Amino acid sequence: QVQLVESGGGLVQTGGSLRLSCAASGGTFSRYSMGWFRQAPGKERMFVAAITRSGYTSEYTDSVKGRFTISRDNAKNLVYLQMNSLKPEDTAVYYCAADRSVGTHRLVRDYDYWGQGTQVTVSS
Repeated sequence: QVQLVESGGGLVQTGGSLRLSCAASGGTFSRYSMGWFRQAPGKERMFVAAITRSGYTSEYTDSVKGRFTISRDNAKNLVYLQMNSLKPEDTAVYYCAADRSVGTHRLVRDYDYWGQGTQVTVSS
């Protein structure tokens, strides 16, 4: 059983930056592909970014390409989401998720473990 705890959310102005962190425990972190999702009020949980077990490959939803970067530190059991040039439409609760299968995946149902989420609010 893997436990995931997100941190780093907050309130930021348009154009600002935040770095989200997700700390994993209870499993062998390097055996999991990791993903970030977000959920705005009244909307479905949506894919943001994912990274493979090794960290060599990542993918992003189109709306964040060039602004967000996912990375991981397997020695510290951490995955990060660096968010730059933030926009009001990035406002959401951001969730970290772990996937036991190989590769990166975009669907909520592909992930086995989830954190509780961290709120990101971008003011205009």
